[in-house]
Amino acid sequence: MATESPFRADVVRGKAALVTGGGSGICFEIAAQLARHGASVAIMGRRREVLDKAVAALRSEGLRAVGFQGDVRKQEDAARVLASTVEHFGRLDILVNGAAGNFLASPEDLTPKGFRTVLDIDTVGTYTMSYEALKYLKKGGPGRGPSTGGLIINISATLQYTASWYQIHLSAAKAGVDSITRSLALEWGTDYDIRVNGIAPGPIGGTPGLRKLAPEEMVKGLRETMPLFKLGEKRDIAMAALYLASDAGKYVNGATLVVDGGLWLSQPRHIPKEEVKGLSNVIEQKVRASGIGVPSSKL
Repeated sequence: MATESPFRADVVRGKAALVTGGGSGICFEIAAQLARHGASVAIMGRRREVLDKAVAALRSEGLRAVGFQGDVRKQEDAARVLASTVEHFGRLDILVNGAAGNFLASPEDLTPKGFRTVLDIDTVGTYTMSYEALKYLKKGGPGRGPSTGGLIINISATLQYTASWYQIHLSAAKAGVDSITRSLALEWGTDYDIRVNGIAPGPIGGTPGLRKLAPEEMVKGLRETMPLFKLGEKRDIAMAALYLASDAGKYVNGATLVVDGGLWLSQPRHIPKEEVKGLSNVIEQKVRASGIGVPSSKL
């Protein structure tokens, strides 16, 4: 049984969205929730069979969806898919840049070619799609009035906020994505009334990314270190996208919304909570005995 949405069923009615990487995982759920809440949705991906399966699943729910094959690394593909989306729906209101590439690799084993591949997909691909979408998303573009622009949502991560083992390539790529989000929010928000925001998911259950990057062998005990003690759901990220796409988020621009249950803030618990008070008393007694920190009677 589907969980009831906190949003009205028509919260993005009349809008058209293009979701890159929308054939599977988090981005498929974003596409599905946008469509379930009234939007017409195009998805873009490299594998035709994945696209066809995703579109069939959406259409089986009576949703308006179409798939276009293309690679975000190729400017000609970006231009063609965006033009096809606008031709199909008559407009473009939302671009979700979700196409990504990643794998586990230590720096000494990661070739510059492998490093560059992830940046080309995540960072350069995000910019390429945004660049080609400008003429459709800006105020006065096809299907929109002279005073209202569209929305770009860039799917980021949290690894780059600190550092992460075996993820130097993705960390660098997503740091670039975050920078693109802020820069375009400033410039295109000012000139074209286009809002540009990001979403940084934490570990989301049931996704190819989690299976690839955090296999069970690596994450034993992980839940005990997480503030909310659980993995996220794909729906959590889709609801964040709906918030940004709806009027509820109309004044949000240049932000990257972290949706990870507070995981990126977490640290290992070095001692059990029940031992903290006793340990504090022991330390205080040692400090007093040594005279360290005891106020002097002389200045």
